[in-house]
Amino acid sequence: MDFELSPRVVELRDRVRAFLDEHVYPVEAEALRALDEEVTVDSGRAYPELLVEIRERARDAGLWNLFMAESMPVGSSASRPGPTGSGAGSSASRPGPTGYGVGLTNWEYGVLCEEMGRSPAIAPMAFNCAAPDTGNIEILAEHGTDEQRERWLEPLLAGEIRSCFAMTEPEVAGSDPRTLRATARLEGGEWVIDGHKWFTSGAVGASVAIAMVVTDPDAHPYARASMILVPTDAAGFELVRPVSVMGHDGGPGHCELRFGGCRVPEANLLGPRQAGFVIAQDRLGPGRIHHCMRAIGTCERAIEMMCRRANEREAFGGRLADKQFVQDMVAKSRIETDQARLLTLSAAWKMDARGKKEARREISMIKVVAANVVMDVLDRAIQVHGALGLSDDTPLAGMWRFSRMLKVADGPDEVHKMVIARRELAHWKDGGERG
Repeated sequence: MDFELSPRVVELRDRVRAFLDEHVYPVEAEALRALDEEVTVDSGRAYPELLVEIRERARDAGLWNLFMAESMPVGSSASRPGPTGSGAGSSASRPGPTGYGVGLTNWEYGVLCEEMGRSPAIAPMAFNCAAPDTGNIEILAEHGTDEQRERWLEPLLAGEIRSCFAMTEPEVAGSDPRTLRATARLEGGEWVIDGHKWFTSGAVGASVAIAMVVTDPDAHPYARASMILVPTDAAGFELVRPVSVMGHDGGPGHCELRFGGCRVPEANLLGPRQAGFVIAQDRLGPGRIHHCMRAIGTCERAIEMMCRRANEREAFGGRLADKQFVQDMVAKSRIETDQARLLTLSAAWKMDARGKKEARREISMIKVVAANVVMDVLDRAIQVHGALGLSDDTPLAGMWRFSRMLKVADGPDEVHKMVIARRELAHWKDGGERG
């Protein structure tokens, strides 16, 4: 396990840093306001004008779709039998789209993710590397048909549209997708979708939703659901509202949706029928690496701001940096951030070397660790800044609001801890050996 950066990754990291210094940090607050003011339910815009300009610069600079390999491996999951023996998807033998991305491994891309995490709401969008588009692009590349790729994947890769992912429902526990209630039935060559979703991130301004819905209610609990592509202008698709999250409901939002007899062509099925859980796992593994590495980037910016403030601010006869309790905050933040980075890179390396399935325990571990470390580091940085840290005159409060969702999104801490414990206990119950 060697995390020495290749010259190519160093060069990309340095270019990303320089781009952020020149084009993102100076207008970060303005871009956040523009996102709220220009991306609205009524406007239908995917991005505000300021971000469109930044994105064009990033694309021209070759800093685009950095998360995506030059040629995505297609069909590795789609060609496996479904949970109840369903046949291979029609995408199994086709090559992925080429000419996009830079071909980095998960751990190498994680290094770039860390840089983007220093401005977690804006920087990923600048490089066309923001969730949920990244995960949606990956599963469209791996499971989509030629027609689906032409209609949705190509515009997403080009940055012409945005997408959203509709899985969580308000009436059932989002941490247990086996309980999903939204349904889709085949009728006259069309899927007829009925259901209620919420916390569909990025739905405002999105052109397409990937909806996880029950197509086979009597099947095995892990084979009940399928993925269906739903254009957001389809009849019966209703964006009810952006849900206010910690006092914020602007921009692309975390939205409540209703599907009321929403009809889409049968060909909009993404991947095999009954493979919703398999595809969801394909989507979530890399996404959790991305989230965690961005969280570490947020930690790094918070530590930098905390140290600058401590070195400059005087109180009670001396600099804050000379106070032992502030030194303790800085030391803990450095230790915990470096630990989280190494654990995340290790999980990404294992995913690269042995596959997503073999890295499931490590992915659960980083999801818990990074989500908690970023909140602790941000809390300390806010504390060192005092009242200023609570205001929006620095990025700290906004990063805290943005980061708090990591303890819930993509599986709450408690579920990941349960997964880790069950696997550890099973290992020793079955006579496992020391690693």
